[in-house]
Amino acid sequence: MYRILHSLLLFSAIALSVHLASAQDQAQPVKGVRFEHELSWSAVQARAMTGNKYIFVDCFTTWCGPCRYMRTTIFPQEEAGNFFNDKFVSVEVQLDTTAKDNDHVKGWYADAHQIMTQYGIHAFPTYLIFAPNGRIVHRIVGGRETAREFIGVAREAFDTSRQYYTQLEQFKAGRGDSAFLHRLADQSLGLYDFQDGTPVFKAWLATQHSMYTPTAMHLMENYTQHSSDIGFPVFLHHAAEADKILGAGKAERLVINTLYREYARPQLQSAGADGPDWKAIQTAVAAKYPAQAGEVTARSKVLYYESKKDWPHFQTVIVAYMQKYGAHATPEELNSYAWDVFSNCPDMSCVADALDWSKRSFKSEANPTFMDTYANILYKMGKKDDAIAWEEKALNLSSGNDRANYQSTIDKMRKGEKTWN
Repeated sequence: MYRILHSLLLFSAIALSVHLASAQDQAQPVKGVRFEHELSWSAVQARAMTGNKYIFVDCFTTWCGPCRYMRTTIFPQEEAGNFFNDKFVSVEVQLDTTAKDNDHVKGWYADAHQIMTQYGIHAFPTYLIFAPNGRIVHRIVGGRETAREFIGVAREAFDTSRQYYTQLEQFKAGRGDSAFLHRLADQSLGLYDFQDGTPVFKAWLATQHSMYTPTAMHLMENYTQHSSDIGFPVFLHHAAEADKILGAGKAERLVINTLYREYARPQLQSAGADGPDWKAIQTAVAAKYPAQAGEVTARSKVLYYESKKDWPHFQTVIVAYMQKYGAHATPEELNSYAWDVFSNCPDMSCVADALDWSKRSFKSEANPTFMDTYANILYKMGKKDDAIAWEEKALNLSSGNDRANYQSTIDKMRKGEKTWN
């Protein structure tokens, strides 16, 4: 009997201990932002309405570096938790799909797709903020380096004069003064919301006496995403007037990029093992834009083989592209193409071509990154002294961590070591 009583007392003590530990765990405050990982979208909305809290939605993808930084570095901080947990019901919504997705993520697939489509989310991370009644009020794009910075922009969700979607509602209700429209069109660009921003831009443009002003041209440049956009025929048929404001070649580059996105990129993304049908791409573009078909196709080949890291094919197509359309390449493109050739192409005649592209990349601006590329190509071609001299120029123009990298390259050059893989 004693043993039975002792066992019962011991069991009761253990149970009480477990209960107290559980209660203590539940009482422990969450240091960072408390995200609801078990609730459905409808349950999140219901909890927000019941608790009279706003909803904070972290729209992320698994491949997004800034998303990961915010989720692992910023949101776990006590400062962030103190702000968000008191005011929001917070939820993380994964907008891509992977083979590793668990049942909770899969259960959100339909709602995630709806959110992404309805609010035109194209940049990550994007944060959506809803009022307790479920009405969308604000949008934030991009992470911040500190919790304090992010809290600062999140506070705008409570200011009706700064709430993005509240201002959009004012526009839809008929507000049309030029200053308001310009400010809202600019804000839409910063939030990557072309879907809602385009009508605002069109309304603002209608208030202007001329579209050929720096303000109008720069907005039009950013709002031209498709051939159906209001700016596309301007850049296609009035390139000279646009270039006077935006810079030489800008209109033509914008047209080519737009046609690439519409006609080529979908084909590249869906290409099978045999690769894209280049003839079909060129024929499709030529049906409406014969003057641009050749360049769109040539550029598509460069981007495709570069993305696939198919360097033998890349070498062939990049040389052909540069010989015919190289004058249209931007400094950034020139540097990128030159570096890829330097790093991956064994054909030294191609490397010699890349030296010229690299030199052109910093012809109008002393850019240390581009000079570094130029120096490395010189070194690979056996021009060691010239290479070190140019790398030292890059070092002298640089700052921060880049200085250590350039110094390391100089040290390798002096020792005769390879600076490429």
